[in-house]
Amino acid sequence: MKQKIYILIFIVGTFLLPQMNYAQVDFNKKPDDDLGVVEDAFQEQFYEALKQRGIENYDRSVTALLKCIELDNSVPVLYFELGKNYNQLKNFGAAEEAFKKAISKAPENEWFLDALYGFYIEQNDFDKAIKTVKELVKYHPDYKEDLAGLYLKTHEYDEALKLLDALDAEFGISVARDVMRNQIYAATGRKKDQIKNLESRVEDNPDKESNYLQLIYRYSENNEKEKAFETAQELLKVNPHSQVVHLALYKFYLDDDNAEKAIESMKIVVRSSEIKPEAKLKVLTDFVQFVSNNPQYEPDLVEATTLVSDSNNSKTLIELGQYYLSKNNKSKALGYFETALKIDSENFNVLRNVLLLYIDLQKFDVAEKRSNEVLQKYPAQPLFYLINGVALNQLNQPEKAIEILETGVDFVIDDTKMEIDFYKQLSLAYSAINNTAKAKTFSDKAIQLETEN
Repeated sequence: MKQKIYILIFIVGTFLLPQMNYAQVDFNKKPDDDLGVVEDAFQEQFYEALKQRGIENYDRSVTALLKCIELDNSVPVLYFELGKNYNQLKNFGAAEEAFKKAISKAPENEWFLDALYGFYIEQNDFDKAIKTVKELVKYHPDYKEDLAGLYLKTHEYDEALKLLDALDAEFGISVARDVMRNQIYAATGRKKDQIKNLESRVEDNPDKESNYLQLIYRYSENNEKEKAFETAQELLKVNPHSQVVHLALYKFYLDDDNAEKAIESMKIVVRSSEIKPEAKLKVLTDFVQFVSNNPQYEPDLVEATTLVSDSNNSKTLIELGQYYLSKNNKSKALGYFETALKIDSENFNVLRNVLLLYIDLQKFDVAEKRSNEVLQKYPAQPLFYLINGVALNQLNQPEKAIEILETGVDFVIDDTKMEIDFYKQLSLAYSAINNTAKAKTFSDKAIQLETEN
């Protein structure tokens, strides 16, 4: 629907004054008889109506307009303004009648028709909206797209498709119309029609990359993998430098166990400045999975990760960290997690991984410092107390370790393994200050829990 902004001054200039000519009313004429009195009263009431509408006193605006109509019922804009006020007052029946009255008095006025169209859309009365927008099409072809959208809402799919085809032929393909077209295909299950339409596009515009890509996607969705692969190959012939096509090709090559070709396509995707980070992440995830099953290609993964390591995509970096963690390369995993944390400092899981890796890699100084900082943000997370306590024990600061561990253990809920770790660290700390009784107490608690579980 076309949105119109009705500025009060514009209304007066566009609607009121020309229509006043029909009624032979001249606001500049000095009243010298009874007709002048009528003109003054009309003018006064009309401006009162505009003023009251401007301050959202719609009922008073209606009263003033009705007085205008009593003085002269031939002015279309009075009914137009009346309709808008009734609509605001939720008197929808009166609003519709007022808009229709305005149109009956000025059937060629596009603004009045558009207001009635907008009213029907607000009321979800799509059948009446269709009748109205068909009138508006005479003024602007853009309304044809509105009409197609209404046919979609009323499930008149064939009519909608005819109109979309005509619009595509006249104006070219548009994203908005394709969205409608795909909704119709999805609602009707006409996958073959959808593919046929895309095939025609490729045939009619063989140099347009997006047509091939959409067709590849639809073939793949319809489990026509051979046709999808053939279309991708055709695109490469037309545009040998296409980068986006490799988003499809790498998958085909992987399915065909063509590792060399798959890796080549993956590297093109990772290097591409045209491909969105989210798509690169998907490819990289598949790359990681592939190398997990085919470790002889790890150098290629290393090369690919070098290409994305400077990216601002934390998801990509986290994926790489997880991969190296699965390969027990903790040092490299830590590097990727730390970089990801610089981009997304609030990522709890990455934060946890980083702190645990500090402990595993015996970086106790930084583990103690960072876990202490993190506890300011997450004072109820027992894991961070445990990490801090472990680091303090390793740094030979048992008194501080005892304090932090005894605070943190109270936050442990339904996690026996973590509770055991707390007791073992407390036993270690008390042993360090020669409090053998306390050390034994916590050691016994740990042993008891291990025995029970």
